[in-house]
Amino acid sequence: MAVRTTSALIEEIIEVDEDITLTPFISAANALVTECCTGYDEEYSDAHLIKIETWLAAHLYTIRDPRAESEKAGSVSEKFQSKVDIGFSTSHYGQMAMRLDYKGGLARLDNKLKKGGKSPSMTWVGKEEDDL
Repeated sequence: MAVRTTSALIEEIIEVDEDITLTPFISAANALVTECCTGYDEEYSDAHLIKIETWLAAHLYTIRDPRAESEKAGSVSEKFQSKVDIGFSTSHYGQMAMRLDYKGGLARLDNKLKKGGKSPSMTWVGKEEDDL
């Protein structure tokens, strides 16, 4: 599927370093949105999927170019908004993407990855009653 968002849409919500291409962030956001936010009985509109993908791409961009929370000139200091962690909640953009995905696909993935990435499963190794 073709990507939904554009560099111009992302640049409307986040300041972007002109030396950093947004292509990998758009591509990754598209894959995640396609996997987590589609396939429902009642689909999101295309316009809504664009919003989710735009905010998610901005979140992924902050991993490469963290946002400054505060800066100081005397004795040069800088503090970033994000923290070293996993998940979409490490930036305001990821939080917004999860809020826009009100059906919860991104939140489910976020929770699953925070718990180790695997869901519990069970495999039947016995024989079926008909096979006896």
